[in-house]
Amino acid sequence: MATRRTFIGSAGGIGAATFLGYTAAQPPAASALDAAPAAEAVNAQTAARDSLRAVNAAMRTNYAALKADLVKNLGPVIVVQNDAKGGTFTLIHQGKQYVEHPVAEEFELAKSLAHVPLGIYSTIAEYLSDKVPNVANADRIDAHDLYMVAMKGPGTDAWTAPLQAFADKLTTAKNNLAAAKLPQELHNSCAKILDEALTFIADSLRARAFDIASFQDFARRVYPSIRVNMQHASAAQISGVQGLCRKWRAQIGEAAWADLYTVVLSIWTTSVLNQAEIIIKPMMNQKKVNTHLIDIPTAQVPSDPIGVALDNLARIVQDNIAAELVFVSDAKVADALKGKEDLLSDEILKQLGTTVSGAADGVAAGVAFRAAGRAKCPVNHSVSV
Repeated sequence: MATRRTFIGSAGGIGAATFLGYTAAQPPAASALDAAPAAEAVNAQTAARDSLRAVNAAMRTNYAALKADLVKNLGPVIVVQNDAKGGTFTLIHQGKQYVEHPVAEEFELAKSLAHVPLGIYSTIAEYLSDKVPNVANADRIDAHDLYMVAMKGPGTDAWTAPLQAFADKLTTAKNNLAAAKLPQELHNSCAKILDEALTFIADSLRARAFDIASFQDFARRVYPSIRVNMQHASAAQISGVQGLCRKWRAQIGEAAWADLYTVVLSIWTTSVLNQAEIIIKPMMNQKKVNTHLIDIPTAQVPSDPIGVALDNLARIVQDNIAAELVFVSDAKVADALKGKEDLLSDEILKQLGTTVSGAADGVAAGVAFRAAGRAKCPVNHSVSV
């Protein structure tokens, strides 16, 4: 097939130049003959390299076909979709799916009111000053992050309408709180949060002003009540998830439960020590839990969460076997294929000289590299399994 390269390369000097829309000096007659072998060599090299790429394309086709078949054969698997109601839990076993929402309504209600300070913050954040004030935790506020968040600044009162709209929601909730018939302790904490929030909003609207310090004072006043709400939400979730796991364990039997995979779809910001993982982990087979409890952080809730979970799990399961067959002579590389590491990561670290004292190889350097990264982060990130 004639390509643009071969078409232009095979044209005569004047013809090619005319075709491209400009006039070139007439080269010696012999140059066209000399160019032909060069063009053929380039074409041969391109074809040869394309044939090498075709190998990887064929591999990916085969890999995808295996994965598609494996998805249909996975089980037992529990897929956890975290949401405002405590999570949607799906059991896949022997070709059937069982879907449940096991957490009591108290979880959603307690968290809803605990989110009031975050709701106010989200409304006013763009209108803050972009300068870090002299507050107690000033050293923990990233100045550039604040600059990006406070994009509109305090020079406008455009925040008043949306803040009043949020206050209207809070007022309605306060008026209906008694009718919700919450446990007394939870009722009291929710009432405190609502009262303090409405007071902060009223003061801000009256003064047509707020700042980081005034918001922090409000947040301190409601924090004890938020902790009470967190306790009630946690108790509801533990009870619901544990009860569901006991039910499903009895349903599928001990032998199947011993091989259970659990896939938790989480948002990145909650993917370390995710609440569902903490509850389910001690109820799984402890000999396999480190490899069978899988957290998949996502940028947002996927439109097909079950499909995403099973697609990823199929990759994991087939790679577990591939690792021991393909990398039979190198257990460390096999472990990388079976885990989260890119197969080239340790070799890249090694070539970049990212080593530490006592790190004898690239794998050790990789472990040290990741540990150092966690040490530099101001947040204590525990390892999620």
